[in-house]
Amino acid sequence: MTSRYAKRLQKELLDLKTNPPPCISIAEGDNLDKWVIAVDGTEGSIYQGEHFKLQFKFSSGYPLDSPEVIFIGTPPIHPHIYSNGHICLSILYDNWSPALTVSSVCLSILSMLSSCTEKTRPVDDSKYVSRVLNKSPKEVRWMFHDDTV
Repeated sequence: MTSRYAKRLQKELLDLKTNPPPCISIAEGDNLDKWVIAVDGTEGSIYQGEHFKLQFKFSSGYPLDSPEVIFIGTPPIHPHIYSNGHICLSILYDNWSPALTVSSVCLSILSMLSSCTEKTRPVDDSKYVSRVLNKSPKEVRWMFHDDTV
């Protein structure tokens, strides 16, 4: 990882440790290439009291390239989150911008969870999970067609 990107990640990590958004905290951040972020369901949401973990993997191209972001452990049951932890969220793929940060990505995912009114898996969950097997979600072609959840 080049020093420029390492500096950016160190700055973001320090910011997350010292000024985390509500319901977000660093669970593992010793390795700059891979972080684990704890996400708590927001009060008043259908995920209130639930705890999840997001894994961020950074390439040497970060922040020009988006990080790989997946839920690890048991992912939330949500219409845009597959049972293998992959997340259907355009800013993680086609709409990534180097102006985005780990914190802003976490807030987008938390907002997606907080606005959900029904716990269901994506309609194509079984088909998708069996098709992608152990691929990174960044290796999958995503089609974004539902922004109502």
